[in-house]
Amino acid sequence: SEMCIRDSAGAVGEIPDLRGYGLLFRHRQNGGGLAPGGQESDRRRGCIVIVLTQGKAPRPTAVALGLFDGVHLGHRAVLHAAAAHKAEGLLPAVFTFSAPSISYKQHRQGQFLYTDAQKQQLLAAQGMELIYSPLFPEIAPLTGEDFSARILRDLLRAQVVVCGEDFRFGKNAAWGTGELIRLGQSHGYRVECIPPVQLEGERVSSRRIRQLLADGHPEAAARLLGGDYRIGGIVEHGNQLGRTMGFPTLNQFFTPGQCTPRFGVYASVAYPEGSPVPAVTNIGMRPTIGDTSCPIGETYILDWEGTLYGRDIPVALKAFLRPEQRFDGIAALSRQLARDIAAARDYGAKHQQEEQQ
Repeated sequence: SEMCIRDSAGAVGEIPDLRGYGLLFRHRQNGGGLAPGGQESDRRRGCIVIVLTQGKAPRPTAVALGLFDGVHLGHRAVLHAAAAHKAEGLLPAVFTFSAPSISYKQHRQGQFLYTDAQKQQLLAAQGMELIYSPLFPEIAPLTGEDFSARILRDLLRAQVVVCGEDFRFGKNAAWGTGELIRLGQSHGYRVECIPPVQLEGERVSSRRIRQLLADGHPEAAARLLGGDYRIGGIVEHGNQLGRTMGFPTLNQFFTPGQCTPRFGVYASVAYPEGSPVPAVTNIGMRPTIGDTSCPIGETYILDWEGTLYGRDIPVALKAFLRPEQRFDGIAALSRQLARDIAAARDYGAKHQQEEQQ
């Protein structure tokens, strides 16, 4: 999905009725494989999404509650239920937490699947038109009553609240769905509780997805996510080594605290202009070169030329090809890259044939 974030002042001329709410972006369906959100007119023109950082919701909302790390099939059941209330004139909204909050909320060294920017795109693709995503420590001290009154009633103007059956909230997670229903009766909203989604005999969960990615199984992770697992981020300048070997790559660093898939080489698909193009991606620490302290995704797009520096290009991981390894020198690395590209081509050709059958 194409996302152009701009501050409210920069968007005033285009969207005068939304000034003063924080960040705005235009979400468009562009063939990247994300589910469309909103009505047909929204899909054609692009839907303006508010990332609320100041003020309150511009009109009454139907609010989906959850962490939504990965925006997987279980999350989408909650989000779609909230989005359905757009037909009643309610603004589809989501209360979530900023990605780095996972380590606070789950009381462990957390690893989030997607950055805030990626999650915002995915939430918009599920029909959300207002996103409120504070850091966990900003909300953690609130009692359940304060959360209901100050956040749901006053800030988000909720008339409908949708959550999973096991949703917990308030200080020390001491309040559950029963208390939420009771508070809704006092604060003017009704509550819908959505059961968990099961797939292949197990509950769909972000933890399960993280483990599949760590084990090098992006295909299985994609089934739970409802679409390909993608890496993203601004394409940065590297040391130009790939270009000198004849394999120029997109360099995209993972954010500190972000879940990284198993280090190694993957058959992948990149979206340099919105449409899928076969590619091969290495994820790891570049042990042959030894010039990075942060995991990086390096993607060579097959049969494509262009300049993508400074742009956020989605890259979908399709299949694990081999583990990351250290080579004796650049010549050995170059020979292996050629074999990796051939393997990625074979994978793409095989799956294209399967899709045509």
